[in-house]
Amino acid sequence: MTERAPLSRKLSAIAESATLKVDAKAKALKAEGKDIISYAAGEPDFATPQFIVDAAAEALADPANYRYTPAAGLPALREAVAAKTLRDSGLEVAPSQVIVTNGGKQSVYQAFQAVVNPGDEVLLPAPYWTTYPEAIRLADGIPVEVFAGADQDYKVTVEQLEAARTARTTVLVFVSPSNPTGSVYTAEETAAIGEWALEHGIWIISDEIYQNLTYEGVKATSIVEAVPAVAGQTILVNGVAKTYAMTGWRVGWMVGPADAIKIAGNLQSHLSSNVNNVAQKAAIAALNGPQTEAEQMREAFDRRRRLIVSELSKIEGLVVPNPLGAFYVYPDVQGLLGRTWGGVTPTTSLELADLILEQAEVAVVPGEAFGPSGYIRMSYALGDEALLAGVQRLQRLFS
Repeated sequence: MTERAPLSRKLSAIAESATLKVDAKAKALKAEGKDIISYAAGEPDFATPQFIVDAAAEALADPANYRYTPAAGLPALREAVAAKTLRDSGLEVAPSQVIVTNGGKQSVYQAFQAVVNPGDEVLLPAPYWTTYPEAIRLADGIPVEVFAGADQDYKVTVEQLEAARTARTTVLVFVSPSNPTGSVYTAEETAAIGEWALEHGIWIISDEIYQNLTYEGVKATSIVEAVPAVAGQTILVNGVAKTYAMTGWRVGWMVGPADAIKIAGNLQSHLSSNVNNVAQKAAIAALNGPQTEAEQMREAFDRRRRLIVSELSKIEGLVVPNPLGAFYVYPDVQGLLGRTWGGVTPTTSLELADLILEQAEVAVVPGEAFGPSGYIRMSYALGDEALLAGVQRLQRLFS
């Protein structure tokens, strides 16, 4: 009998999401009765604001929401996204330049599919969100990492990008505020990168999912606001998940030039069709409604940010840059490696994360998930009490 044909080589090469893997392991240990404190998942611990839930409940009573709707999104939501893009990114777009997706992750996937051709090189500033390199490979592109360490506040420079550019470079990934580091590029830094990309005709995929979560008076300047002329070669990715505590609602969007949005829309018409209508109605309420509760959540994240930075900085061997956006801290842990803790001598941040989980019952994501070893990501989007208790466990472990 002939052997079964092989599985997809492309999909077989794709790694599981490291952040979700660590979070799942932490939850499994918790289910076994262990007192695990997890800093792994990038998920607000708050409930979705009630007025958004009420809008969804109202939508459930309307039979029109039980039917297919336009694959690119409800017209009212595309209008709301266009208004938000002007308000927060400084870019005026038509609703036709918006596609509503199943979370920001689908937008990331479709953005690469729209602008990457086989063999194209995509400049990927590192540390990076774990999904980017896999999404690039799924588009038959080649991710080219450009690393910036804690000494640069994890922000790449034009000089680094230019050194990595080749004749095959067609796309740049730009993320500010950053997951995993929480770093925010200044308006000047953003403009310099935008001008460089414009000069060389390079597409920009700019992930703005955390743009409303900034601190200490810092503004996350959109690259299309810093350099308006680059809008013709930029796709913006965003969603309601982080700002409004709506991770499970799965509503994101992509905004870009009409030709890129057209082909991405064609892809979505075959891939998934419309996003759940009830969730879309909830997203309309989130974007058009009062922003009071979103601001209260941002203030809570700011309080937690200051607490975790202060407490982690008490651990000798950690370098803790001050994150000005998102809800992550990204300590440099190289000072802890090669030393013995509880009878174990970790030499990589992956080994260190395993040690921390086993001996302190604290879940963190190792730097290997986001680029080079030597770092850990900790989300402070968890309750204040658990946040402090977990850091105190680390202080005891590394004392």
